[in-house]
Amino acid sequence: MILIYNATVVNEGESFIASVLIEGDKIAKIYRSAVPENTLNRSTVVNASGLCLFPGAIDDQVHFRDPGLTHKGDIASESRAAVAGGVTSFMDMPNTKPQTVSIDKLNEKFDLGYEKSLANFSFYLGATNDNIKELGKADPKRVCGVKVFMGASTGNMLVDDGKALQRIFAEVDMLIATHCEKEEIIRRNVEAYKARFGEDIPVKYHPLIRSEEARYQSSAQAVELADKYGSRLHVLHLSTEREMALFSDAPLKDKKITAEVCVHHLWFTDADYDRLGTRIKWNPAISTLRDREGLRSALKSGKIDLVATDHAPHLLSEKEGGCLKAASGGPLVQHSLLIMLELAKQGVFSREEIVEKMCHVPAELFRVKNRGYIREGYFADLVLVNPAKPHTVTAENIRYKCGWSPLEGCTFSHTVEKTFVNGKLVFDQGKIDDSVRGMALEFKN
Repeated sequence: MILIYNATVVNEGESFIASVLIEGDKIAKIYRSAVPENTLNRSTVVNASGLCLFPGAIDDQVHFRDPGLTHKGDIASESRAAVAGGVTSFMDMPNTKPQTVSIDKLNEKFDLGYEKSLANFSFYLGATNDNIKELGKADPKRVCGVKVFMGASTGNMLVDDGKALQRIFAEVDMLIATHCEKEEIIRRNVEAYKARFGEDIPVKYHPLIRSEEARYQSSAQAVELADKYGSRLHVLHLSTEREMALFSDAPLKDKKITAEVCVHHLWFTDADYDRLGTRIKWNPAISTLRDREGLRSALKSGKIDLVATDHAPHLLSEKEGGCLKAASGGPLVQHSLLIMLELAKQGVFSREEIVEKMCHVPAELFRVKNRGYIREGYFADLVLVNPAKPHTVTAENIRYKCGWSPLEGCTFSHTVEKTFVNGKLVFDQGKIDDSVRGMALEFKN
């Protein structure tokens, strides 16, 4: 048994001093008063005085690059980074090599998860214009959702056939997660900027090429289809204030259409392109201060439901060039919780809101079984954070296989001290236990 003793527990809208007993892979008991002497004597005691205890974060959007793109990252390396940042469960995207667009390829990816992952895992099945029969075979108790690229995909994963989109929304009986950008608008904008700059368009024009209109029209199309067919729609990485008009602030239990924001859209603005260049080139793009403030406000109001990363590592050599040449995406999963806690220190959010949006809501929205909360009988996915110990991001302490972060040089006010996955101490003050393996997430109907 492990007893996390005298922690400040942040859970279900409150913060309180308590001790949490772990037996095996579960939370056995939460003591809000004195711990019985026999429990203290029989336990390995972790003194958590002065530390905050959070449920492990659940990241519903990562690209861990396995299989086929493992020079950038793989399930082993990026799950190590995840647990170092307090992320204990992840849901991985299908645009790998080969793409995860069949049940056979999906099963192979699960095998990689069992073999390599230090965190808990699930994998999306990717949609194409012609794989509707495969989508119907997915087991909703095992698979987190179907991913539909309505813009900015590689290979044949851009679903741009209207009839195929309608069939997906009408026939898929599980969560549909969408990347929304209107390709025809983006293509027109590219040609206009090529006329001005040639092939080397400066990166500061990236949010104008992948414009507010391109994002809004595509998100609106997804919402319209979901409304028409009664689909469970989850729109990923929203990035503009205008898109917020498409979503409801109703309680999560009353919504079939939900929304995600990523930490980079809550942290950076387009003013940062001058300083960081293509290191902050994402699709959808980092946009204006007004957009960032609109996203923060929507997260607080409930129009946006949860926070994720869209963790997408590339080598720095792949990030060279301007709008047209540099790869889009960047590594974030090690630092997402620290970013959000820094925003809490700035007064943007409360710690309780962060736990709600990074732990509780992902568990509820995806119907994850027995995770996302500090509750007796739930899996012991737990994170101890020191709120009085600053952490500076440096090349030496970055865990990503790609070896860099757009946050290098940033000093955060909090430090992740320990991470437990299924009751096992996988990260302890900078040291990782590579023998730990996570579990496949289970989902309730």
